[in-house]
Amino acid sequence: MLNNFETIQKQGQENFDLAVKSVNTLTKGFQEIAKETADFSKKQFETSSAVAEKLMATKSIEKAVELQADYAKNTYESCVSQATKIGELYASIAKESYKPFEAAAQKVTK
Repeated sequence: MLNNFETIQKQGQENFDLAVKSVNTLTKGFQEIAKETADFSKKQFETSSAVAEKLMATKSIEKAVELQADYAKNTYESCVSQATKIGELYASIAKESYKPFEAAAQKVTK
């Protein structure tokens, strides 16, 4: 009876440790995503401010339209790139946070 209790207690501790590892991985991943998002937002703000200054300094409509078109194209490309990067980070976080449970799942299925 005591042996069964110790086995259950050991298994419970192992499961708790696995959960803690998984949560730590999630936390680190979400911090990385938050940092990436903040850096991207800062860069986009700086870029849009620079374009606004250039637009105010232009003397012709043609040059203003050209600047705006270039800005729109570059912003679109950087947003798509950032979305891809964030998507890859989310996928990586999911894989890494599941790894501690893979070994436990293999023990159960054997």
